[in-house]
Amino acid sequence: MRTTVIGLQFLLAAVIGMSAPGQAAPAAAGAPIRIGITTPMQLAVGRDSQDGAQLAIDEINAKGGVLGRRLEMVVADETENPETGITAVKKLTSDEKVDVLVGGYSSGVTLAQLPHISTAKTIYLGIGAASPAITAKVKTDNENYKYIFRVNPLNSKWLAASLVDFVVNFVGAEKGLKKIAIVGESAKWVQDLVPALKKGIVDGGSQVPLAEFFDVQTSDFSPLFSKVRASGAEFLVVIVSHASSDVLVKQWYDARVPIPIGGIDVKSQDPDFFGRVGGKAIGETVLVGFLRAAVTPKTIPFWDAFVKRFQRNPVYTAGGAYDAIHLYAEAAARAKTIEAGPVIKELEKTDMVGTAGRIAFDDTHDLRYGPGYAQVMFVQWQEGGKRAIVWPKERADGKFVLPAMAKK
Repeated sequence: MRTTVIGLQFLLAAVIGMSAPGQAAPAAAGAPIRIGITTPMQLAVGRDSQDGAQLAIDEINAKGGVLGRRLEMVVADETENPETGITAVKKLTSDEKVDVLVGGYSSGVTLAQLPHISTAKTIYLGIGAASPAITAKVKTDNENYKYIFRVNPLNSKWLAASLVDFVVNFVGAEKGLKKIAIVGESAKWVQDLVPALKKGIVDGGSQVPLAEFFDVQTSDFSPLFSKVRASGAEFLVVIVSHASSDVLVKQWYDARVPIPIGGIDVKSQDPDFFGRVGGKAIGETVLVGFLRAAVTPKTIPFWDAFVKRFQRNPVYTAGGAYDAIHLYAEAAARAKTIEAGPVIKELEKTDMVGTAGRIAFDDTHDLRYGPGYAQVMFVQWQEGGKRAIVWPKERADGKFVLPAMAKK
């Protein structure tokens, strides 16, 4: 609970008593601004959400805080379960009385949380979930869902566009591999993505002989790889976040599947993934929104500061959390208040250089995509665990290498 002198405690209690149901009263002057982090704490994305947030909070506090008030962080574990996610939001907004929420990873969990975020009238800055449905209601029901923003990552529609560009213009046009199989976990964000991906690949002049979903609990991928082989595919696009890509990639390598693999593999973005799978990711090419590369003037300084403090490389939610807290702090400073209404208006004006690109929002409070805004890279795991950027061409720092079993 916030602490202040006894007189102000009674004044604050009176103000709260006069507030409308579900609407928090302004905090007493000098009380900390509370940042609620809702994240799956048992995963790397959750650990790094907290640490990226802490880095931003410490930087802002070192410069005097926001409106003369320090920032402080409160964390709740949303796991990957919608009911637990709802409990986490209620804990942070009702019990902890946070002023803003930052977090998310599973689109299913975030979608379940939205009505409760709306009821709490608390700004939510998403940094991990990709479904376009998360921000869709901002436009259709703005009064109730104006609190929702996505800072990171790009939504699955734009991820699909990026993947189409990679498959059509790099895999197809440059490497001559035009028969593309698609396999993805059965999850909301993948179901949103695959139709647009398949259409884009076909419209781009390549073929899709196989497109199939698999259960997130799958532990034996051999039947799936048999189907991929039988389809005549020359490149295998995988789309996976919640399922075990460690198992998938190991089995692809051990079965000597003679087809290059790549796409969106969230766990393969982890800096320790190559070592975790015993080097069997060699040749896999994955979409990465965040890497130690000169993407913006902030990318390498943030990366190095994170590594120095926490003794490990960050994953994408670390940069997302760091950016989210800085943009919230800047919006509150411009609004000269932390009341949701004025801060939302300032957030809508955001035009900020972040750790992974320029951050600005469209009319659904979603992250803008394209040249000059947020974009992604395709990075291949290579010998010794090196990561080489192979696409887009203007960011490439290495050459694409076919995995040994795919060489003819």
